[in-house]
Amino acid sequence: MPYGRHRAASTAERRRRQARRRSVVAVVTVVAIVAGGVYLFATRTGGTCSSRDPVLVDVAAAVDIAPPAMEAAERFNASGAGVEGRCVQVQVVEQPPAPVLRTLIGDRAGVLPDRPDGWIADSSVWVRLARKQGAQDIAADETVVATSPLVFATRRSLAQRFAAGGTAMSWDMVFPATVRGRLQPTDHEPDVVRIPDPSVSGAGIATVAAARDIVGTGEKANKDLTAFVRMAQSGSAPDYRSMLSAVDAPGFWARPVAIVPEQSVWEHNRDVAVEPITALQPKEGTIELDYPYVVTASDPDRAAASRMFASYLRTPAVQESVRHAGFRTADGKEPPFAVGDDIPTEEPRPRPSITPEVIDEALEAWSRLAPPSRILVLADVSKETAEPIRAGGQTRLDVAVQAAKLGLQLFPNETDMGLWEFARDLTDGRDQRELVSLGPITKPGSGQEIRRTALYRVADGIKPLTGRSSSLYDSILAGFRSVSKGYDPLMSNSLLLLTAGRDDGEGITREKLVEALRSEWNPDKPVQIIVVAFGKGADRQALDEIVSVTNGQLYVAQEPGQIIDVFLSALARRLCHPTCPRP
Repeated sequence: MPYGRHRAASTAERRRRQARRRSVVAVVTVVAIVAGGVYLFATRTGGTCSSRDPVLVDVAAAVDIAPPAMEAAERFNASGAGVEGRCVQVQVVEQPPAPVLRTLIGDRAGVLPDRPDGWIADSSVWVRLARKQGAQDIAADETVVATSPLVFATRRSLAQRFAAGGTAMSWDMVFPATVRGRLQPTDHEPDVVRIPDPSVSGAGIATVAAARDIVGTGEKANKDLTAFVRMAQSGSAPDYRSMLSAVDAPGFWARPVAIVPEQSVWEHNRDVAVEPITALQPKEGTIELDYPYVVTASDPDRAAASRMFASYLRTPAVQESVRHAGFRTADGKEPPFAVGDDIPTEEPRPRPSITPEVIDEALEAWSRLAPPSRILVLADVSKETAEPIRAGGQTRLDVAVQAAKLGLQLFPNETDMGLWEFARDLTDGRDQRELVSLGPITKPGSGQEIRRTALYRVADGIKPLTGRSSSLYDSILAGFRSVSKGYDPLMSNSLLLLTAGRDDGEGITREKLVEALRSEWNPDKPVQIIVVAFGKGADRQALDEIVSVTNGQLYVAQEPGQIIDVFLSALARRLCHPTCPRP
């Protein structure tokens, strides 16, 4: 429900909020009397405003900017600032941007108890998103409180090693090594670059925008962006502190780097018990988080008071205090105080191509690519798969199994996956047999073994049945119906076939299969069919017609390693699904 309608219909709730505000005033008054009388409280304001009925302003501030904003509020409250003769009292509360956004747009779940009167987000992107999504009573202008550029952060010793090897940080490093033309990173570059979760942080949103800006547009660009999202999801973290702790801790990664705001490095290095983290600026230029203050109050007096506090945050005294908290000034020119050798003092060079349009496009791409996958894999075990994929080479099934195991590594823990094998009259009059039930790969299926482990184990045991022909068309229809029946709207639902690519002609015809798929495929609940045919014997024309009904795709592979490209290409089609052009 939009917030405006909710507010208009909730007079009782407004009264309850006003009562809570009055109770706060009462508590403040009692404390003042205990401390030395009402007169003392009044004179501490330093002005002529009345403290009996103050204008109370609630400000929600992003976690990192909250401490200096709280200090500024204390000084502002003592300054005697008033609206219509009433003293203004500001209370700053630490709040991540996402719940504030949901509150302002009128969501029901994951919202704040009360709507704030002012908001300091960690990026103006959040404010723009709130406006685009219909938030009411948001001022048209913003006041930048502080800035902090994004940096590539790593251990000081590792930063020195990169410098000795001539390795400069680059936005290209947010992509897997395969995008850069090799299977593994070199010893002179990071082996993992972790990014903040873009669903909760401005730094994460900015990093996604940088990735979108680098790859450009086109089929290869979409595939590369998909590879970035997959790697980012597996290494993202909800907060900067845990990211930097992981960089500093021994673990699986030998050369970890995290993309974080410069201020978080400053904050981390205050702890003398840890190895200092060094902030490295990317060679192509960086993106600056701007920490804007926007007035969100609907009440005219609180809106005016909130605007006064916004102006106060740009005074020289407050701007100096934000530098003492590890930020740069609002114009980005003055670095934080006491930076040391681990934070560069020069003004960061911006990456000018990161425009609002690029950010919007990047967020749209992330929203399409980020949802987890729900995949049913159908493995062809017919006699055709026992044939070598080329003279003297492995069998088609051997290559398919290796590809499946390799592809399984690409999917994060949030994936749902299951495995069937198929051939004509496979068992009990059926052409398909379930080997691993479709479900979360981190949870057990029918037994105690988690699905990911079961998938590896079962894949190793799949063997071709030399006396069975291929029930390809019947199995496609059965698998499609099974995935459609359990459709999950929060996931990307797919049927993946690993096959020799020819039907035996003893079951449903191609024409009847295509007719059934056209009749049953639902664009509101799209299930994509992806066929990977191994070897040159596949009926490409028939398979291409079948997959095109579901906006899927056909791939013909000769080597197991090609499955990486297959999966990334298939996942990249989410960017245009369900209206992708024919391949």
